[in-house]
Amino acid sequence: MELDNTVDPHAIFETWLAEAKESELNDHNAMALASVDEDGMPNVRTVLLKGHDERGFVFYTNFESAKGREVLTGGKAALCFHWKSRRRQVRVRGRVETVSGAEADAYYNSRHPQSRLGAWASDQSRPLEDRQTLVDRLAGFEEKYGTESIPRPPHWSGFRILPESIEFWQDGEFRLHDRFVFTPSANGWDVRRLYP
Repeated sequence: MELDNTVDPHAIFETWLAEAKESELNDHNAMALASVDEDGMPNVRTVLLKGHDERGFVFYTNFESAKGREVLTGGKAALCFHWKSRRRQVRVRGRVETVSGAEADAYYNSRHPQSRLGAWASDQSRPLEDRQTLVDRLAGFEEKYGTESIPRPPHWSGFRILPESIEFWQDGEFRLHDRFVFTPSANGWDVRRLYP
């Protein structure tokens, strides 16, 4: 690939994501999300990308969960997409902002009713005595809200990672991989090829 400052990393990402959708067996939009806890220890877990545009990369979660608290407190996060079938990886690092209430409502209301009720029932990341407790909590919220107009919990919303770097990696024969990183600049994006 020939690279210059006119190349848009978001367009490359959209192409790679669409190609991954054709070949990945499950969850082509899965990404590892890294954050840091209050003791400075890193944490990583898999979440699903639920939105992407020129502003950034969006996922949704319980803000009272471990990842929610870490991202809110630290204000920064990193993502890694790995598409084994394509032998590709994309890494994103940047600051984090919360999505608007309207964005969060739109995505929340698109979810299956049981998933919306689950956002109420789960005290995510906290100790759970047994599975039946969770099942009973879900039933209680279904009794309270039904399955139609389930409001979005105040602790449930989305984060947008605002990229300060987007790095693309494509496997090459004999470890001669293609690796290039984009960073924002006054004129759009600076791009550098990196040794693999």
